[in-house]
Amino acid sequence: MKITASPLSGGILSGSGAVALYVFSGEPLPEGILSPGNEAAAAILLEDPSFKAKKGKIAKGFLSGSPLSPLYLVGLGERKDFGEDSLRSRTAELVRRAKGDGVSRISAHLPVPPDRNASCAVAEGAELGSYSFEKYKNRKEEDRLPEPEEFVLFCGDDEGLSLGKMLACAQNMARDLANEPGNRSNPLTLAEYALAEAADFGLEAEVWDERKILEEGMEGLYSVGMASSTPPRLVRLSWKPEGVPLKKVAFVGKGITFDSGGLNLKPGDFIRSMKSDKSGACNVFALLRAAAKMKLPVEVHGIVALAENMPGGKAFRPDDILRMRNGKTVEIDNTDAEGRLVLADALSYASELRPDVIIDMATLTGACAVALGTSIAGLFTPDDNLAASLLEAGKARGERLWRLPEDDERIGESMKSPVADLVNSGSRYGGAIFAARFLREFVGEGISWAHLDIAGVDFNKDEYSVYGKGASGFGVRTCLQHLLSLR
Repeated sequence: MKITASPLSGGILSGSGAVALYVFSGEPLPEGILSPGNEAAAAILLEDPSFKAKKGKIAKGFLSGSPLSPLYLVGLGERKDFGEDSLRSRTAELVRRAKGDGVSRISAHLPVPPDRNASCAVAEGAELGSYSFEKYKNRKEEDRLPEPEEFVLFCGDDEGLSLGKMLACAQNMARDLANEPGNRSNPLTLAEYALAEAADFGLEAEVWDERKILEEGMEGLYSVGMASSTPPRLVRLSWKPEGVPLKKVAFVGKGITFDSGGLNLKPGDFIRSMKSDKSGACNVFALLRAAAKMKLPVEVHGIVALAENMPGGKAFRPDDILRMRNGKTVEIDNTDAEGRLVLADALSYASELRPDVIIDMATLTGACAVALGTSIAGLFTPDDNLAASLLEAGKARGERLWRLPEDDERIGESMKSPVADLVNSGSRYGGAIFAARFLREFVGEGISWAHLDIAGVDFNKDEYSVYGKGASGFGVRTCLQHLLSLR
């Protein structure tokens, strides 16, 4: 979508597309924006008892003229409750409504000065709200409606709009990858995709096949992926800016392209949507592309462990003992606790790069979703400064994180195995903490580390805020905001 700013001169009424006025509850429409006749009609729309500018409500009318242009009043609720996240969400809802109406151009006016931050939020909302994954849907030509192609914000800040669009496009890229079904997306196709991205955007790239993975001592990644007809891959992408980088950051992504649970097969209700178990990896791919496109002054590495967890004659088993890349051994309690195994090897490898910070993202535990629901991700880190930075970044971008403990000693004791250094699964109680503590065992000494458990927020059954149905790409904008904040 083309997102631009335009000066306000002589009103915003134009001959094509729709006009959108954002309005606060209990406040009149801005004067001089519409012609007198249209202003009177809009005032009647504003006072509709079902609307009255309530938060999240959108009223639709038409502006006089030829041709008729739709008019949307976008309710922001009370001014005292207004914030950038509200503006971002309302814009996404507006664009979804306009898309359903077949509107291709929207000209919008805010009741507040659209400074850099407000403009950024509007652009994020517009781009994210226009997203849908319909790649495999066949539609008759007569059923096709125009797609939103242009969003104009009057008096908007160009720099803020540009940043918001880049952030949202990165998230939409992750959504595209995560929405791909398992018969179209697997470790081999994603590895090929990574190499193509590297060539297009000037990234360094390396891909290890199953033989190299085993030679490099990654029995976790190798074992999880070897029952599938598409063997595992390890991918490293790197962005290195010109000059001395401000920091060196590694992102690690869980890329289980489909998770059947392995020999501990998932029941039917839980195996549905397991194409999204690669969401962490998709986020990392998006982050590396964005780092290159934005030319961030930070050295960024992306380590992605790709595997398909399937049952079969080559499947790993409960009671197996695996030796991980850092030398630690793990007894298998449950083959459906596979994500931590592939991440363990990836974290060990990332630690060898000696970054200042490692951030991993994974759809890791149902326990985190039970604890926090489907709109808040779990944050685990022993580093208070890193926690504060990620929480602030999430708040700025409207992605909620909640810091959970990863230092519970009793849960740490439960990770011990009588026959190996660690066991990969334990009690159902504190399952998200158990998984985070397990991962910490594979992070090198002296490296700041954070784990984002996105299991509850990676996939949506219903539309809300900036998210449509399907993959969310949750965490991409938060991590980019964190990189932008580094000094």
